[in-house]
Amino acid sequence: MSVIVDHITKIYGSQKALDDVSFTIKSGEVVGFLGPNGAGKSTMMKILTCFLPQTTGNASVFGFDVSEQSLEVRKNIGYLAEHNPLYLDMYVKEYLGFIAGLHHLPNAPKRIAEMIEITGLAVEQKKKIGALSKGYRQRVGLAQALMHNPSVLILDEPTSGLDPNQLQEIRNLIISIGKEKTVILSTHIMQEVEAVCDRVIIINKGKIVADKSTKELKSSEGSYAIVTVEFDKEPNVAEIKKISGVSDVSVLNSKTLQLHATAERDVRPDIFQYAVANQLTVLTIHKEEKKLEDVFKDLTH
Repeated sequence: MSVIVDHITKIYGSQKALDDVSFTIKSGEVVGFLGPNGAGKSTMMKILTCFLPQTTGNASVFGFDVSEQSLEVRKNIGYLAEHNPLYLDMYVKEYLGFIAGLHHLPNAPKRIAEMIEITGLAVEQKKKIGALSKGYRQRVGLAQALMHNPSVLILDEPTSGLDPNQLQEIRNLIISIGKEKTVILSTHIMQEVEAVCDRVIIINKGKIVADKSTKELKSSEGSYAIVTVEFDKEPNVAEIKKISGVSDVSVLNSKTLQLHATAERDVRPDIFQYAVANQLTVLTIHKEEKKLEDVFKDLTH
């Protein structure tokens, strides 16, 4: 296993930030670590990166204990914090050289050039970090996290504050990195999790409330679909409520209905059959399945 967390508890005074948390992550997995503000996400990441000691329990990264072998753990982890700490007065290439020096890399110039290429910093490498846009600063943060070629990459809100173009660029970069490394991604952007992550761990009030693949989580018990259908004439709502799999019907206007249906059964063929039998025409029909955002809300409210 790449990362093992075994019954970790962290207490601040009288507050339990983490309460008996356990999970494992295999090599090469891209895992979304989600939760509302104050749920314990950042605390868990700080424990894994050896910034913070746990109160009880054990954690290890590639077999190295975070308490007893913190230096070895840090050699295997790349970390991009939520508030990306950079030296704004340094030039991009100068800063990456500084990071390479901290890691005592044997062929630093070659590795710096590789990181500049991988993270798309070539056009900005001669600028001061303070002159860069938020998107390029995040790229610099990723470059420093990857500089020593770690096996595990931990990213805390890596796309926070980015515009849609920057967000897509960083997202694509994370997907590319995830093909070779274990990635733990903390974010509040559910679309990002769906696009990038193989698996999702959701934490709430210090406890894990879900740990499943992204697909399993969306299709778990209680999942549903919303079907919006527009007819050319006013339909009989009572008849549509009788369609198998339809649990509720909302009337948006005289000709448009919104159906709440089970995700296991596609009700659209039955809607078309109803329309044909009653001499109606379906003008538009749209099915929207339960989103990860809905699952998140259900589990953390």
